[in-house]
Amino acid sequence: MSETQFDAIVVGSGMSGGWAAKELTEKGLKVLVLDRGSMIRHGVDYLGEHAEAWKLPFYGMPDRERAASDYPIQSKSFAFSDATIQYFNNDRQNPYLRNEDKPFNWIRADVVGGRSLLWGRQVYRWSEQDFRANETDGHGIPWPVDYADIAPWYSHVERFIGVSGEAEGFEHLPDSEFLPAMDYYAVEKTVKQRVREKLPDIPITMGRVAILTQEHNGRAPCHYCGPCQRGCSTGSYFSSQSSTLPAAQATGNMTLMSDQLVERLVHDGTGRRITGVNAVNTLTGERTTYSAKLVFLCASTLASTQLMLNSRSELHPNGLSNRSGALGHYLMDHLAISHTGVLVDDVDTYYQGNRPNAMYIPRFRNVGGQDADADFVRGYGYQSPMLRPDWEFAFNRKGFGADYKDALLRPSPYWVWALRAFVECLPRADNRVYLDAAKKDRFGMPLLATEFAWGDNERALVKDSAVQAQKILRAAGAVYSLIADGSKLDEGGDGVHEMGTARMGNDPATSVLNGYNQAHEIDNLFVTDGSFMTSASCVNPSLTYMAFTARACDYAVKQLVAGKLA
Repeated sequence: MSETQFDAIVVGSGMSGGWAAKELTEKGLKVLVLDRGSMIRHGVDYLGEHAEAWKLPFYGMPDRERAASDYPIQSKSFAFSDATIQYFNNDRQNPYLRNEDKPFNWIRADVVGGRSLLWGRQVYRWSEQDFRANETDGHGIPWPVDYADIAPWYSHVERFIGVSGEAEGFEHLPDSEFLPAMDYYAVEKTVKQRVREKLPDIPITMGRVAILTQEHNGRAPCHYCGPCQRGCSTGSYFSSQSSTLPAAQATGNMTLMSDQLVERLVHDGTGRRITGVNAVNTLTGERTTYSAKLVFLCASTLASTQLMLNSRSELHPNGLSNRSGALGHYLMDHLAISHTGVLVDDVDTYYQGNRPNAMYIPRFRNVGGQDADADFVRGYGYQSPMLRPDWEFAFNRKGFGADYKDALLRPSPYWVWALRAFVECLPRADNRVYLDAAKKDRFGMPLLATEFAWGDNERALVKDSAVQAQKILRAAGAVYSLIADGSKLDEGGDGVHEMGTARMGNDPATSVLNGYNQAHEIDNLFVTDGSFMTSASCVNPSLTYMAFTARACDYAVKQLVAGKLA
């Protein structure tokens, strides 16, 4: 094995890895970024970005035989199609073990930039209530931080990535540093007014998204071309490819290497310091050890935990920084379920483009205390897209000639409004990942195994979301509604918001990391992807990952300069 020295090594180049690279290089450190995925270039290699559906095989739908053989898990993602297949992990080549009785779907990207190219771009701050939920209701351990600790780092991230949205002053959903919000459709303005009048305790706002509505940091505003998950060559939505990695590259301090699977971290004789990062080139099989003063794991929740478990030693027999036994446990995701209604809009107007956003109904249950009629803790919010059926919904209708084609061009008088509840998941020890030493991947690394099931609280939240959705749709004037009964739920991982498994906390006896994402037992190891999360809230987590990453980088460099990590 050869050896190469850097100031810092970042494993992963996605949502948090890009931020670690940016922050550390801008502070003057020489940084090596290692990513398992293949190299793609921003704005050049988004091969399906503007591919017309009729020019793609199967009208852009996945090849079912190929999906079944090579992408049985990845094809469950909403973003998976023939136009995006280049971004996704090949499940046959890179498997994991999935308990079919307690299934968890591990959606993985396999390119530089990771899932920051595929995410839904919804960005919401946590509130003080979110950070205090565990200690308030007794589920999970207390967070070692509060909102005041993270608020300036939310601002730091938002000012760079660009967040469009409305300032509302909600205490339980703090405002961000906003660019102008995207506009409502006319029917949405009507719906918002009706709900405000009839259900004044249920707020509606425009979704808060990391998509630009005006030029920002050299990136162009969104021009509503959609669908975003195919790639965005204008950089109008935030990804590490369009934003943080170029910023890191501009410093001259970043070395970025693709096709590098990090399989093990090696520590010194004290067990308190990582001295080597072992990586295998997935194309050639060559193995190399890299060294640095700091190591940041940002490979994604399950990948980082797999690496820490695989790096066990005599001093860390259960995996790195795992004296507590918490590593691999308390896996969480968001459970999503949709309730829909049909509204009639006879206004002879239409809209142009594909607005990559929807209305948002923030959590309104158990806000400021436990509701008297709630047999559950925590809550949920609704991400609420409004869809107007177009010609694709009517292509089988009868007709012929010019009149028929003109009829297809006229907008439908109907709108479909989906209330998609994002339900908070409680942290439970039996939702876990672990290594199966008897089964290994093609590089000899033990396979990760998952076990996950929804609990009674999540099911009670789903039931309540149906009751409240019926009230909201009725208040909005829906002429028909379809309310999901909760008998069939998404599987774990379908929310693509996996969190936990290396949680932070004040007590090393119950947690893996401290309040700065630093491993309790290893001074120069920081973990800032979703694995550090101690609870899940009910809002999309990526903004929180980015804020904690920036904060951890600031702390780590200050510790390094003070000589506390040498």
